[in-house]
Amino acid sequence: MNIAVAGSLSLDSVEYDPIAHLNLLFSHPSTVSSVARVSSTIQHHKDDLSRSIASLEWAQAYGPDSSLERMQSAQAGLASLFQRIESVRSRALQTERDITTMTADIKRLDGTKRNLTLSMTALKRLQMLTTAYEQLRGLARTRQYRECAGLLQAVLQLMRHFNSYRSIEQIAVLSRNVSELQRELLEQVCEDFEMAFAKSEVAARRGVLVEACLVMDALGDHAKTRIVTWYINTELREYRQVFRGNDEAGSLDNIGRRYAWFKRMLKTHEDEHAVIFPPQWRVGETLAMAFCDGTRDDFKGILERSMRRIDGNKLDVNLLLGCLQETMDFEQNLERRFSSNPRASIDTLSSADDRIQNFNGSISVAFEPYLNLWVESQDKALAAMIPRYKTQPLVPPDEEFSPQALVPSAIELFHFYKLTLSQCAKLSTGERLLDLSRTFAKYLDEYAQQVLISFLQRGGPQGPPIQDIILVLNTADFWHINANQLEESIKKRIDPDMASRVDLSSQSDAFMGVASAAVMALVAKVELDCEGAWREMKNTNWGRMESVSDHSSYVGELLKHVNDRCQEILPLVIKHQYARAFCDNLVEHLATAYIHNIVVCRPVCEVGAEQMLLDKYVLTKSLETLLSHSPHAPQPPPAAFIRRVNQSMTRIDPLLKTLQVRPSPPEGLVQAYLTLIGDRSDANFRKILELKAVRKQDWPHLLELFAVHREGASAGKLLQASPLLTPLMSSAAAGPVGAAAGGVGSSVSAAAAAAAGGIGSAGLQGRFDAASLGEKLLNAARDGVERMGPGAAGVGAGVGLGEKATINENLKNIGKFFRRDIGGLGARFGKRDTTPTGAPDS
Repeated sequence: MNIAVAGSLSLDSVEYDPIAHLNLLFSHPSTVSSVARVSSTIQHHKDDLSRSIASLEWAQAYGPDSSLERMQSAQAGLASLFQRIESVRSRALQTERDITTMTADIKRLDGTKRNLTLSMTALKRLQMLTTAYEQLRGLARTRQYRECAGLLQAVLQLMRHFNSYRSIEQIAVLSRNVSELQRELLEQVCEDFEMAFAKSEVAARRGVLVEACLVMDALGDHAKTRIVTWYINTELREYRQVFRGNDEAGSLDNIGRRYAWFKRMLKTHEDEHAVIFPPQWRVGETLAMAFCDGTRDDFKGILERSMRRIDGNKLDVNLLLGCLQETMDFEQNLERRFSSNPRASIDTLSSADDRIQNFNGSISVAFEPYLNLWVESQDKALAAMIPRYKTQPLVPPDEEFSPQALVPSAIELFHFYKLTLSQCAKLSTGERLLDLSRTFAKYLDEYAQQVLISFLQRGGPQGPPIQDIILVLNTADFWHINANQLEESIKKRIDPDMASRVDLSSQSDAFMGVASAAVMALVAKVELDCEGAWREMKNTNWGRMESVSDHSSYVGELLKHVNDRCQEILPLVIKHQYARAFCDNLVEHLATAYIHNIVVCRPVCEVGAEQMLLDKYVLTKSLETLLSHSPHAPQPPPAAFIRRVNQSMTRIDPLLKTLQVRPSPPEGLVQAYLTLIGDRSDANFRKILELKAVRKQDWPHLLELFAVHREGASAGKLLQASPLLTPLMSSAAAGPVGAAAGGVGSSVSAAAAAAAGGIGSAGLQGRFDAASLGEKLLNAARDGVERMGPGAAGVGAGVGLGEKATINENLKNIGKFFRRDIGGLGARFGKRDTTPTGAPDS
């Protein structure tokens, strides 16, 4: 192998790889001996490279075209360039100095020309000002006001150009002369006006006065204000003398004379004087506002003196209202008269507060502090209306009953509220309107309590007629809706900071309470008819019954009375919500009455209990169709109503199924009781034994078994006392205790029955007394009504014997409960074309 050649070729390669080169040189162990020769060759090649590099470095540094020479040449070029730049800058500065020297004279010539132009202009204006001033003085002496007006504007405009030259004596003198001429013109024009009005020569000198107003317009706002103020004082001088200096003429009794006097004066102004003043001055409107300001101040003093009188003859409210109404009519007349043209910003006697002229309230505001007398008069008027409403017939003699009709007094009261609210909103939107809202609330409460409830207490033992109850129901619903709308209407009118203090929600609840009482009165009508059927049930010997029939005879009679009455009542109940409430409460009370009649019918044998269970099933199926008697109810009856009927009637099943179990073997009766009734009460278990007429000698063993079994495996699931059995048999002769059996599924009508000593017999000895229906219904509500209305499964009514709530509070409470399901009903009832369809409004 030629190592030198191989090494040379490998070292010159661009992609030289020393490892590959070594592997090539020493590919076999035998080549190791050539290491010295390879090393010598590489060292020789290295030396050659070093000599070549050194030679190239010397040539680069010291050759004829070396880098050092090029750098020295570049530095010499830069120095030459800097010298040339400095030379150019020097020549530029010299050129600038030369140009400045050449143009200095031209600048001086331009300045001189500009100053000369300004001087000529100023001299020309001064000449024009002097000439115009002399002409203006001559025209002023001859009272040529039209020419004076135009020339005065030119003089004032020219004078503004010399404001900066007042340090010059001649200019200062001229300025003083112009100001003096302005003052003389002002005094001269005012003197001309005074002479013309004093000598009644306005018509003869109208042309001069019209032109004089042009001069006053040119003189500025101060001159215009002075002449307008003088004119107003002149025109109102007689008014102030007559009505301020004379107690009789200035009294409230003569308020009409004030307005009549001003109307005559305003007519004179429009016929004779209005043409004198420029239209943009709006002198007539300013004159009217000045009259209103003065009259308002007069009324404030008169009213204050009237309230401070010590002779007892204080301000008559009728006189106050008459004056107030006449004042508002006068203000509205002025507003219509002056509102046809767009309002301008004008300086007047009454514009110190920069107010926008608006005649509404400009005088009547003086009456506002005394409007409490008016509110008191409305209170007295309403207080007189309530007793009269109590004695009015529910249906006028010349009209026939209509299911949509209202009690006539409700329409009258509605219109009274509407008119009164409209009047008060015009008089005051502050404290007085808030006082009126409280008066409204007070008499809404009294109307609900003293009028509507009193209608439900009529009729003696039979109660009021059905038509009367329907009218009360319609009226209560009408005012329930309109009380809320009345509140919103007042809040829209009253000042925003007082809106939160207006609240008629309790009055709305009170009327809903009246509606609930009316619904319960309709339920009582059905209960009265059912007395015979319940009596037949009690007369049946349930303890010796041997077989079960289809249903007992009393069931047919009971259903006949219920359906007949429902067919009479439900078509008259226009709103489905109230029809549903009536049916719900009727079903609830019938279920409660059925439970208590079971107690009265004791003893009940197993066959008797089975017959009662069958009778209950027949009753349930028939009661499911109650709503079908209402033409306004959906057909078929809603599923919710059917569930409600079944929930009310099914709560009887545990009692009857327990009574079906034979007392022997005793374990069977105990287990049935624990499974069906599901409580731990010995007293309740004794009630079952008593209902079944179990022999007294068997009681100890049954009670012992009951004590053992109730502690068994299911002890934790047992109630302490069953709500079904707990209230039963505590006072069989006095009627049902509580609104329902232990509070399970009770309704407001059932609570009312308990409070009334038994509405309808319900298997009781007490008789229904319609004369005390309203009070007893409300007492029942006070005792803890928790729920009323469609869709309720029924909850109990607790007995609150210690409560001392008022009748009106009871109405509100029962209304809140009733409104959960019936509140917010559809459109209000109407009566012919005169029936209101909204809340009182203006």
